Amino acid sequence: MPAFERLREPLILAVALFAGSFIHAQEPFTVEQVMSSPFPSGLVASRSTGAVAWVQNDRGKRNIWFAEAPAYEGRQLTEYTDDDGQEISQLRFASTGNQIVFVRGGAPNRRGEIPNPLSEPDNADRAIWVIETSSGEPRRISDGSAPAVSPDGVTLAFLKSGQVWSVSLEPDAEPARLFSIRGGAGSLRWSPDGSKLAFVSGRGDHSFVGVFELSDRSITYLDPSVDNDGQPVWSPNGERIAFARMPSESGILPFMPRREGEPWSILVADAESGAVRTIWTADEGPGSVPRNVVAENQLFWGHGDHVVFPWEKDGWTHLYSVPADGSGPAILLTPGAFEVEHVVLSADGRDVVYSSNQDDIDRRHVWRVSVSGGTPRAVTSGNGNEWAPVETSDGGAVALLASDARNPAHAAIVVGSGRPRSLVEGAIPDDFPLNSLVEPQQVIFPAADGMLIHGQLFLPRNMGRGERHPAVLFFHGGSRRQMLLAWHYSSYYHNSYALNQYLASRGFIVLSVNYRSGIGYGMEFREALNYGATGASEFNDVMGAGLYLRGRPDVDPDRIGLWGGSYGGYLTALGLARASDLFAAGVDLHGVHDWNIVIQNFVPSYDATALEEVARLAFQSSPMAYIDGWKSPVLLIHGDDDRNVPFSETVDIVESLRKQGVEFEQLIFPDEVHGFLLHRNWLAAYNAAADFFERHLGER
Repeated sequence: MPAFERLREPLILAVALFAGSFIHAQEPFTVEQVMSSPFPSGLVASRSTGAVAWVQNDRGKRNIWFAEAPAYEGRQLTEYTDDDGQEISQLRFASTGNQIVFVRGGAPNRRGEIPNPLSEPDNADRAIWVIETSSGEPRRISDGSAPAVSPDGVTLAFLKSGQVWSVSLEPDAEPARLFSIRGGAGSLRWSPDGSKLAFVSGRGDHSFVGVFELSDRSITYLDPSVDNDGQPVWSPNGERIAFARMPSESGILPFMPRREGEPWSILVADAESGAVRTIWTADEGPGSVPRNVVAENQLFWGHGDHVVFPWEKDGWTHLYSVPADGSGPAILLTPGAFEVEHVVLSADGRDVVYSSNQDDIDRRHVWRVSVSGGTPRAVTSGNGNEWAPVETSDGGAVALLASDARNPAHAAIVVGSGRPRSLVEGAIPDDFPLNSLVEPQQVIFPAADGMLIHGQLFLPRNMGRGERHPAVLFFHGGSRRQMLLAWHYSSYYHNSYALNQYLASRGFIVLSVNYRSGIGYGMEFREALNYGATGASEFNDVMGAGLYLRGRPDVDPDRIGLWGGSYGGYLTALGLARASDLFAAGVDLHGVHDWNIVIQNFVPSYDATALEEVARLAFQSSPMAYIDGWKSPVLLIHGDDDRNVPFSETVDIVESLRKQGVEFEQLIFPDEVHGFLLHRNWLAAYNAAADFFERHLGER
């Protein structure tokens, strides 16, 4: 029995009956209106001025926003005015706080192509820019990414074509290559005094942590080995470096359960002599495989010589602390049946500030705990989500991103022990349907094999007693994701939540399913046996959710559909291929249809002919293996520059559906990537999906 099942109180499963009709009819709204609110991301704090900055995506127009103490009133810095698909990311404050460095443009694919969703005849680029926080236009610095500002705010180190470059932040400075190495560089980390630069040198089947000394231009590799070293972090005094060592293991493939492996460890090196010692090693068995949190680095060197890190020793993603000199065991900082997700070190290094689902399994709230141990303290609580916290440089406030069931994601600030307040008043458009949205209900139902599955149920507000409605299942992607009881913290699933709300407003009952192999419910749930390419055990959850809907007195059992993107598209296709008698229609966005093709996309060396049994099981876990049973109509949506799920997955499924005589429709976006970069493409996809469901599942 999975760990999360043992932790539940007795549950009333699979039933949520109505006591009567809703009082207020739901006001109609459009897909455009429910997707009109700006989405914030990339929140960062200045190291010196108390200011914070973030990116706001307003219907495809991405800009940097800024707020400073003590008023913390957000204002827009950049003036990009088009839905052009050009991402803004990797914000960095200069040490003085009066400049922000950022990257504009998406990451290249394996062929070196930068995303160009507008199909512009001139190549798109990815470049580093800087802007003054007081006023002025952004200034382009160079092609590149991963900017790292030196502690004195004078020099910028960055990556370009896998090598390390540097440039002064003064106007008209010319960038130059700082040093050359074999393989590709990453994880640039300045020493506190700016005299050294730590980095990771990736070399295919192994990687080193190196230190570049600016004074004599020398490179020292710290205890080089056959393993994969990374996540370097400097001690506050700059005398030592901690880093993680992941043992090299061959034959590890994605989309297959992995609960244990060769234990990983944490090492500390003397920055001058290069002498290294191991201060901690994971226990064998469960938790021996690294489990990352959402953070710039997975190791945090805190006050009092404590190194904080994530570990799954007890089957949940928690934070632990170990003495940097290796003089004592690791102590658990965040005990309980929950998972830590977004993590940052406080300004003074005494606390870690993090988001988790502690005491609220299907939401996120912000907490803090001392790096030396003690009782975690809640920073936020309530019926919403709060995530991505950063503490201001004076320690007087925590900035974060927040949402609830009706209010979409927005940047907020918690001053002292107060409640979160928005950093931008009036950001939500006047015609956003705030009061027409519904609050999803938590439901817990059994999968076909009995495992308990969490979901969020969206019920139309204008339901009458005795009415039977069409219904739709939604499956998130990933699969390492979790949908929540409020607007989501990821832009992709923020959009999905919007469509689920829109479908509910059109009279559909919508069930968003947190199927096994997702996050939030512990390691055994995430690393579910036989999931993905090893048996598709998630199909039990698809069937359980479908049977749950079919058993509801307010659902028309002949009008149940399903939809999802990526991994959710995989489960949509699997449901249509294996249970067309239950599911009447589906919308499949860039879904997986043959695991062998997708595994090779992530592991180019994967050779299905050399691993016959693995490849056979992977195919038997794929929708393509059951194509003969696919009868229900489907809408297929895909961008042909998808770097996650090859476009050939949709090409191949269309060929098979044509041979079967199955009704299908397609919506293809030339030069668009996996998570659509153009807002107009999201609108086109979701309007098409809603129209498809209304034509195939609507009133008869």
